[in-house]
This record gives sequence, C-alpha cells and structure tokens, in this order.
Amino acid sequence: MLSSELPTINVLKKPTKPAWIEQAIANLDTILLDHAQCERKAAGVALNLIFRYPSNAKMVRELTSIAREELEHFELVNQWLESRNIPMRPLAPPPYGAGLKAQIRPKEPDRFLDSLLVSGLIEARSHERLGLLSQNCPEQELAEFYHSLMASEARHYGVYWILADTYFEREIFMQRLDELAIVESELLAQMHPEPRIHS
Repeated sequence: MLSSELPTINVLKKPTKPAWIEQAIANLDTILLDHAQCERKAAGVALNLIFRYPSNAKMVRELTSIAREELEHFELVNQWLESRNIPMRPLAPPPYGAGLKAQIRPKEPDRFLDSLLVSGLIEARSHERLGLLSQNCPEQELAEFYHSLMASEARHYGVYWILADTYFEREIFMQRLDELAIVESELLAQMHPEPRIHS
C-alpha cells in the first residue's frame, strides 16, 4: 500500500495526492530523468539570482553554496541515469514552473522577493516529493538515494525563507508567501498526465 503520510511542510497549502505517488512509482526512469533536469535548473536559478543581485553579500554566499550542491545532485542523478542506460534528453515541462514564474512581479524590490519565495516553494515541494519517493519506491537503493537528498532540499528552502526574511519586513514576506503558496497548490490541483517531479 502506498504511503502518503509525511510530516506536513507548513508553507505548502495542500499535500501531494496519492495519485502522483502511483504515477511516479510506475515511471521511475522518467522521474529520474526529470529529476536531473530539476537539479540543473535549480542550480541555474541560484546562479541567476547571484548575477542579478551581486551586491547582496549574504545572498551571494548562501546561493553559491546551494548552486554547488544542486550541481553535485545533478551529477549524482546522472550516475543513476547511466547505470540504468537512460540517455539524457529533454522532457516537455509541466505547467508548474512557468505558472509560478508568471507570478513574479516585474518591478523591484517585488521581483527580488518573489524570486526568493518562488524558489523556496519549489524546494519545499521537492523536499516533500523526494520524501514520498523514498517511502514508496520499491527499489531499496533508489529509495535510500531519495532519502539522502531530503535534508539538502529542506535546507535549501530554509535558506530562501531566511533570505526573504533578511531583506524584507517579515509581515510583507509572510503575506506574499501565503499568496504564492496558494497559487503553488492550485497549479498542482490537476495532475499533469506525464510523470514529473512537479506534476
């Protein structure tokens, strides 16, 4: 029996549906391929923020570390792909990432705040879903691999929250986070027909 029991991440408005777990477990090779691309994109997001806001010293330090770790994870997932003879190839993205990106307001400092919060929400959902994979994956070694990544994902979304709290008043930060978290859950309300980490 599939387990959807995982400690709720407070910022996520709704937990992942059991149907996603079933879809993911039935398509582990595709999930691995998408996971590799998610890690690569996450590193790119951290680097883009560094390039856009280089004068924010605390952010630069924190996101340099995150970018490095995301690339290490990208390499680890690539090793899994190679061991399973899965060639790297592009996958059509689900609407999740573009839907969240569309919520980022264009004017500063709103753009900076929203970029931090959207990145944190994606990391929070990744943490939840890797945890569900670790609980439900029938391949023990792969389940252990997913479990090993969970602490990093939790640390990553925590860093984004701390940075938002550092550069913005807490009331503004929390109100906007609540708004974006609602959108995040709405984007996952209709499950994407193709298996993805964020579908």
